[in-house]
Amino acid sequence: MTDRTQGALSGLRVIDLTRVLAGPFCTMMLADMGAEIIKLEQPTLGDDSRHFAPFLNGESAYYMNLNRNKKGITLNLKGKGRDIFLDLVKTADVVVENYRPGTMDRLGLGYEILKEVNPRLVYGAVSGFGDTGPYRLRPGYDIIGQAMGGLMSTTGWPGGDPTRSGTAMGDVLAGLSVTIGILSALRCRDQTGMGQKVDVALVDSVVASLEIITQIYLAEGRVPERIGNRYESCYPYDSFKARDGNVVIAAANDKLWSLVCQVIGRPELASDLEFNTNPKRVARHADIKLILEEWTTAHDVDEVVEKMLAAGVPSAPINTVDRLVTDPHIAGAREMFVDIEHPKAGMTKLTGAHIKLTGTPATVRTPAPELGQHNLDVFGTLLGMSAGHLDQLRREGII
Repeated sequence: MTDRTQGALSGLRVIDLTRVLAGPFCTMMLADMGAEIIKLEQPTLGDDSRHFAPFLNGESAYYMNLNRNKKGITLNLKGKGRDIFLDLVKTADVVVENYRPGTMDRLGLGYEILKEVNPRLVYGAVSGFGDTGPYRLRPGYDIIGQAMGGLMSTTGWPGGDPTRSGTAMGDVLAGLSVTIGILSALRCRDQTGMGQKVDVALVDSVVASLEIITQIYLAEGRVPERIGNRYESCYPYDSFKARDGNVVIAAANDKLWSLVCQVIGRPELASDLEFNTNPKRVARHADIKLILEEWTTAHDVDEVVEKMLAAGVPSAPINTVDRLVTDPHIAGAREMFVDIEHPKAGMTKLTGAHIKLTGTPATVRTPAPELGQHNLDVFGTLLGMSAGHLDQLRREGII
């Protein structure tokens, strides 16, 4: 039975101190899966990403995409705000933050303090370099993670400069990693009754994603270089120019190579002693690319893909974003772009939830909160503060 009103994480309360991308990506996923996310922002200022382009009717689409399904409160963690925060922690299952290590400790709100207040608390921390090691206090941003984690050194074209991934992949990988860590810690808590700290670094997350890249050096002593879109281990597994764009063909074994040869009208190449095994094809990748592009450049992208798929060869267009957001499978059947009404921005289209659960689907239910939108709901209803008390806290700049 499918229930679109109750997410898999319904009943889970998360206090979200994160901002910009890595942390908000984590709490966005938890929110889409039904957790109650209470996003805490600085009074008057809010999350930095509220001021990041692109904008829709003055509202940041960057912020709206990452902070849907969340409740928004404002709270200064110093002075009276510290005690209010501790009261919130008593009601929570999870706290997530992406400050530099030591920041929460200096506020008297580090994990060692919070676990005394709530021993069942799972504490997720995302930072550039993690909570241990000589680099722990260095600032960390996505480009720092991609650079020091090795990803940039192998991204780009031969002879070109190291290249940052087109999206903030270091932040996204860290957001995914801390989400997995939090869910693992919650599973352990269900068994032991005790919470724990989840420590995730952007750099570690990037390193973990390198898979074959690090193994090439560790196994062979060879430093991997930039090789464009092809793959080190098999060929043809690359991008190719078509008449009206670019396409990928992924023939990762001898059988698929034989099928490629049939599609392009060169069946004899399958048994050619220069190309008949994968190691030979990898060594002669430049020759094969010339052969394939002689055929692909005579056809449109969609025609190449259709002919390859019809023969059983993995192939796909390299979608530009305008194609992506209208693709009948991705945008349609998989609901990877969804509409939601925002009180100021109006109707907005956001990226949908990518994890599909059959019984309790992850959904986009509410727009990102306005700054402090849920102060009355959280402080009044959850913590029992009176309207007069809240007005006083507002005048003092606490909320």
